[in-house]
Amino acid sequence: MTITTPPRQLLRLATAGSVDDGKSTLIGRLLHDTGSLPLDHLDAVTDENGNADLAALSDGLRAEREQGITIDVAYRFFSTATRSFVLADTPGHERYTRNMFTGTSNAHVAMLLVDARTGVLRQTRRHARIAELLAVPHVVAVVNKIDLVGFEEARFREVEADLRELAGHLGAADLAVIPVSATLGDNVVHRSTTTAWYGGPTLLEYLESVELAAPSANSAQLRLPVQWVARPAQGRRRRYTGRLSAGTLTVGDEVVVLPAGARSTVTALDTLDPERSVAVAPLSVSLELADDIDVARGDLIVSAHADASAPVPAREIDATVCWLGETPLRAGDRIAVKHTSRTVRATVQALHTRLDPETLDEHDSPAELALNDIGRITLRTSTVILADTYAANRDAGAFIVIDENSNDTIGAGTVLDSREVVPGAQTRRDITWHPSSLDRGRRWAATGQRGATIWLTGLPASGKSTVAVALERTLVDAGRTAYLLDGDNVRHGISDDLGFSPGDRAENIRRVGHLTRLFADAGVVAIASMVSPLRSDRTIARALNEAAGLPFLEVHVSTPVGECERRDPKGLYARARAGELRGLTGVDAPYEVPDDPDLAFDTTGADLDELVQRILAVLARHETR
Repeated sequence: MTITTPPRQLLRLATAGSVDDGKSTLIGRLLHDTGSLPLDHLDAVTDENGNADLAALSDGLRAEREQGITIDVAYRFFSTATRSFVLADTPGHERYTRNMFTGTSNAHVAMLLVDARTGVLRQTRRHARIAELLAVPHVVAVVNKIDLVGFEEARFREVEADLRELAGHLGAADLAVIPVSATLGDNVVHRSTTTAWYGGPTLLEYLESVELAAPSANSAQLRLPVQWVARPAQGRRRRYTGRLSAGTLTVGDEVVVLPAGARSTVTALDTLDPERSVAVAPLSVSLELADDIDVARGDLIVSAHADASAPVPAREIDATVCWLGETPLRAGDRIAVKHTSRTVRATVQALHTRLDPETLDEHDSPAELALNDIGRITLRTSTVILADTYAANRDAGAFIVIDENSNDTIGAGTVLDSREVVPGAQTRRDITWHPSSLDRGRRWAATGQRGATIWLTGLPASGKSTVAVALERTLVDAGRTAYLLDGDNVRHGISDDLGFSPGDRAENIRRVGHLTRLFADAGVVAIASMVSPLRSDRTIARALNEAAGLPFLEVHVSTPVGECERRDPKGLYARARAGELRGLTGVDAPYEVPDDPDLAFDTTGADLDELVQRILAVLARHETR
């Protein structure tokens, strides 16, 4: 009779604590007392009296981080008769909160260290909040250095009460609190004889007994982000590979490929286990489909029988982010978002809240999210994103933010909600730019008209529109075709779907930039009168025109804010000062002065005709280049 031993369960554990809470010593104690250390490693940290420096067991990893490896989480492995453990060791310093966010993202248990002498600190609150945001199923608080307070039950109960109050504030019901001495080994692996007043489990007993949720075996919840499309030798079908983030998959299953919506049937399925016929999340798989349909990296394979929870091709998502970049995140910023195997560009539509790490309260409408800040934001993506909520699927509901210039990870987020902005919107890969069959030079020669863009930027009431109207009239009177794209008029049509959030304003400028390019290509002098407060937005408008070989003039109407406020023809400044209007450029929203405009002038007391002539002179110089 053959007796088979069931495989040991794998538990992922993330540690977090403030500096000097004794985390390195605790990790060393776990490794030492479970017999998980190689003998040569143990010998290296043991003195001549046979005493092991437990903290030194992870010093090598810390030294690596001090050499610049600050984003990576260090991992340790140990096991017992019933379970194997992967321990993510994250730094305790506030500057490296990012490590705790990334290290905890797939953990079953978050272990919060608290020094019995100092109790609950700012970092304890921050780490607890991150564990709650990342939906970690179980949290254990280890009150370390209990020996340094004389193993006093009263002090432990005081710290325990603070921890349970914190857990209650966060809505976390599953919290275990264990008194330990990592240095002496009390209640880590072996039960302490000096804490008779404590009747709960040791840390290892807790880790061995905590229940782990089994992966979903519901095939209707299938989520397979396509990571790679392999084109094998002639005569064989293409293979689509990726890692299951939810559900199961087997040969014969009917599937749908999103966002296109094409349907097919799985005809072949491979995993790393040749004996396995059914793939279950989180296995990596390679499959063939019965039909030659268009499937690309970033597409999502779901069940043809998926329930109503199947993700929609969304262009807007609400999310919680932990900001990891040195440069703060602001509304209107453009970023790259990597979600599963799909990377898209996105605009920050709005910053809704920022978490106060001390009180755990959320402050509304922050100006920015700085390094290690946590907040709720809304993103609008350049193409569709296929996301579940993080509460439903920790893999398919998470994303990272990437700096497109450095390729650094500058943010990590969890999806709260996703939605379509334009029903039936197509992805950009389905849209092709069609150059005109009529050569621009031939068009301009035949019509006697040369196109250009004149972009007037400045504060509200600076005189942009007044100058633009006079410029348009002068050009038309001289026999040239010109058209004024006034900001208000554009919002009555092209941008009538946009509001006045920073993200919507940025999108409005982008659209006007494309319009001016089309007008100028047709031989029209396009005059844009826009506040356009951000240099990045104006740079995009310039690049669109100059990339097409079209003249672009940036004119800074530099009238001071005091004069603009004195004029105030629409009463905007008065409403902003009274608190009735938020986000007015020049009052409570920034204006970035152009670095190197083609022309700049102040309209205070200026002669309008003279200003128009100055613009025309600069335009003439551009046209002769």
